[in-house]
Amino acid sequence: MQLYCNLFGHKFEVSKKVTYHVSEYKCCHCKKELTTNSNGNLTPLTPKYKEINSILSRVHAKRQERLRREELVTTYKLSS
Repeated sequence: MQLYCNLFGHKFEVSKKVTYHVSEYKCCHCKKELTTNSNGNLTPLTPKYKEINSILSRVHAKRQERLRREELVTTYKLSS
């Protein structure tokens, strides 16, 4: 499949949504992986970036959960 990508280019699909602005991509033909870096550019998904994305994903999930809880408390207080 490397030949296909050399001739026609990669066909990247989102393989993991890390945050609203950071995603991981994988070519469906050759399985090459990319991610968005701090500047918003695509960069190869190295072990370093995998670790960064993993931590970023955890932080993002915790923040979203906290915001949802705060919103529920605010809604409950307003309706009481």
